[in-house]
Amino acid sequence: FFFYFLSSSSSEMPHAVSTGTTIVAVEYAGGVVIGADSRVSTGTYISNRASDKITPLSDNAFLLRSGSAADTQLVSDYVRHMVHQHESQLQRPIDVPTVANLVMQIGYNNKNALSAAAMLVAGYDAATRQGHVYAVPIGGTMVRQKYAIDGSGSIFIYGYCDSEYKDNMTREEAESFVAEAIALAMSTDGSSGGVVRLVTVNADGIFRRLHAGDKSVPRFGEEKDVHKDLTDKANAMQT
Repeated sequence: FFFYFLSSSSSEMPHAVSTGTTIVAVEYAGGVVIGADSRVSTGTYISNRASDKITPLSDNAFLLRSGSAADTQLVSDYVRHMVHQHESQLQRPIDVPTVANLVMQIGYNNKNALSAAAMLVAGYDAATRQGHVYAVPIGGTMVRQKYAIDGSGSIFIYGYCDSEYKDNMTREEAESFVAEAIALAMSTDGSSGGVVRLVTVNADGIFRRLHAGDKSVPRFGEEKDVHKDLTDKANAMQT
């Protein structure tokens, strides 16, 4: 019964507010790179412009959250608790597939209640020296993929990701792939925005990077032209 933390039979449960997001995870030759935008929206209102949607579940695995912020935060809290119990009993670090399986079980057992919780699980296993990316969409399916995307902004970047992804990317290529995919979604999807957060997990540890809303975030289309005009005007005022 431990995995049933929400009542799936209640017809009076209010609908969760869907929050727009873009999340991306990709395996590369030495680990994984994961990333997310930072905008949390409630309908047309931006309730948080600097949210961190990349949540650690263990020392080597992360949950990327999209959909209902409250539901996915609750899932991450339960999984962290179960990971702690698992590692205490076995006296060794938990592997990424097991962490993903715990997320999947909660999603599947509560699929009628978690109607707006699409997640990705990614991390690096030192024992096997492999990175892992798992998609855990609404309904509780668990699928290992070389790269995975989700959230409202993902529908705009499927073509880009299919075109630009390649096997055995270097760390730099993987980080560029994730950052550009999220930036492209942010420029097209009104529910994605803010900053781009990246996390690289490999044998050397965990490395976080932040691409703020300046030149470090790639820009596309009309957004690129508008940014150039504003930059030119700012430079002209300084001179």
